Formats: sequence, structure tokens, C-alpha cells
Amino acid sequence: MLQDLNLPRRLLLGPGPSLVHPRVLRAMAMPLLGHLDPIFLGLMDDIQTLLRWLFATTNPFSIAISGTGSAGMEAAVVNLIEPGDAVIVGINGVFGARLATLVERCGGKAIRVEAPWGRIIEPEAIASVLQRSGPMKAVAMVHAETSTGVWQPIEPVGRLCRDYNALFIVDTVTSLGGAPVEVDQWGIDACYSATQKCLSCPPGLAPFTLSDRAVAAIKNRRTPCQSWYLDMALVSDYWAEQTRAYHHTAPISMLYALREALRLVEEEGMVIRHARHRLNSDALIAGLIALGFDPVPLLDQRLPMLSCVSLPASIDDAAVRARLLTTYGIEIGGGLGPLKGKVWRIGLMGESSTEANVLTLLNALEEIGIQSGWLSTPGAALQAAARVYSCAATS
Repeated sequence: MLQDLNLPRRLLLGPGPSLVHPRVLRAMAMPLLGHLDPIFLGLMDDIQTLLRWLFATTNPFSIAISGTGSAGMEAAVVNLIEPGDAVIVGINGVFGARLATLVERCGGKAIRVEAPWGRIIEPEAIASVLQRSGPMKAVAMVHAETSTGVWQPIEPVGRLCRDYNALFIVDTVTSLGGAPVEVDQWGIDACYSATQKCLSCPPGLAPFTLSDRAVAAIKNRRTPCQSWYLDMALVSDYWAEQTRAYHHTAPISMLYALREALRLVEEEGMVIRHARHRLNSDALIAGLIALGFDPVPLLDQRLPMLSCVSLPASIDDAAVRARLLTTYGIEIGGGLGPLKGKVWRIGLMGESSTEANVLTLLNALEEIGIQSGWLSTPGAALQAAARVYSCAATS
């Protein structure tokens, strides 16, 4: 007979999932309701209202897709892209490349606009392709590239999409709730995210919003959507107040959790929340630089919730990350693709983004560095981080 689970507590400082507030965990333990119960439908209304606020949009179509952020990505592409459609895809990391793959699986033509990993895609590069190419169905970009920690400018590309009558698809999986996301102001037509990053909710849902332009494109498709489960024309009938037609059984407990997580974000306020993520990121980076780690993105292009740093030659990537996990209970992420073994990805997202967690991680790294011989003078990282917090407190 299997024994009861006895799981260790981890300090989750990787690229996801993040730590979860006790209120969210308690919400998940609430009694189940049916997915068409009037009380549950009212809870869905609450989620939609909060998602519109979070996305900074008035889009009626603002829902939580039953699936992780990858389901949100797939839903955006399979609903808007048909065979033969030309789509510009910005690629400067793993997730831009996934967008291009999805476009091609839908029979679309992915026109790749690439930048080196660790650098933004210049809006001028998108403009150049739009100017010299024929009509484009859409432009797809990643706002927060999780594989490199790069923070992509979005608003200039949104203006280009309006000028050239192209739909604008944006991945905000890692940024939503930790950095500004302005769907209406930036001209975004399809925007998706995930619950397990800056929203500090367990993985399993993908916040998702479509503009009226995107909804019209879906209604006017020439061919059926290649996915039934992610067909937004069908899913919308379940989330629409006037219909509430059965499509699939919603993940009820996860939606309880998302509602509570969104309430926590609302209570903190977006301005304060964004500032918290930025401050803790600045302190972490200061400490890591003092230890000899170099940020992969330029300092004015790096994300405030995910830091990607290159490793000094003296550090064994896998050995140190394993030591952090087994001895200190701290999880951080390694590199993906060509950056595997060369970088760390450290997440300070949502509930994980605290001063205490920054100092705990830096202290553990200093201890490992002294014991392993790649650090001779302890205290430099903690002092560097403390200076950042001290300056913020007096400013």
C-alpha cells in the first residue's frame, strides 16, 4: 500500500511555479460545486471582472482557459491562424520559437524575425518586414521571454499592427501581475498568461483575452478551428453570461484558487506590486553581480520577475543547483536550449518576490561558494543587496 505523501517545503525561486499564498490554498479546499451551479457561475463573473482589470482591457472576452500557459499560447494561434496565413513571429528565445512552430502546425507561414538570445527584438525590425512583405494576418511576440529574462517592448509593435491591419498576439505568461500589461493601450488583440508565475496560483489555468477584432476574425474563419477543446467560439458560450452552454467540465477548485489569487493582487494594487518586483530584482542582481554573475539581458531590458545570469567558469551549474535544493530547500532554474549549463534563471514572482527570499538565496550561495572554494570573502552579495534596499527606504 502506498504511504501518505510527506512532501518537503521548497523555496520556489525558479522560473515557475512560484510560492502560493495560504488563502489560495484554502480556497482550493472549499467544497466542490457543479460547473453550472448558479453560485459557481457568479464566481466566474468575478474572475472575468478581475481579469479585465488585470489585463487593463474592456474586452468582453476575458476568461481563464482550462490548461496551463502553453494552452493559452495554443488557443491564441489555433483560433486566429488558418492555412496560408502569413504571421510575423518575434524569436529571441525558446517561447518565440514555440509560437512559430504552432503557426506552422496550423498551416500558416511563420516569418521569423530573430534577435540574439538575451536581446530584444527591435520594433524597427518588425516594421521593416511589414513594409516589404505582403499582407500579414498577425504579428506574434513574447513580452517576457522566460528562457532569457528579456523584457520585450510591446506598445510600438502594437501601433505597427494597427497601421498594417495585422492582429497582434502577445505572450504575457511570465509578466502578467509582475510588470505592466496594457492590452487596450498597447493594441493587443490576443493576450494569454499563466496562473503559476506572478499570480502565485497553482499551474492549471491560462488567463486569456481577445479584442473585438480577434473575436470577429474567429467568427469569420474560412476553416474550422483545428482544436475542439480550445475552440474559443465554443468555449465562449460557456463563459458568456447570456448562454452558459456546456462545453467541458471546468477545473472548479482551480477557479476558486484563481479568484482568490486575483483578489490578493487587487488588494496589493498594481503600482505597489510592480514596484515590489522591481526592487527585489534590483537587490538580487546587485548581489549576484557581487558574486561574479553577469546578467544576460542588458540592464534596461531585463525582467523584474525573472533574472537570467551567466555562470562564472568556476561554478558547476548542476552541482550548485542540486546543493541549493537538497541542503537549503531552494529551487532555481537552469538554462534552456543553447544556454543549458551556462546560465541560471531565478524567479522572484508573486509570493516569491520578497526581501527575505532574496537575502536567503544570496546567503546560501555565499555559504556554498566558501565551502566550494569559488568565493573567498563572504558578505559582499548580502551587502550589495542591503545597499539597494537601504537606498529604496530612504528615497
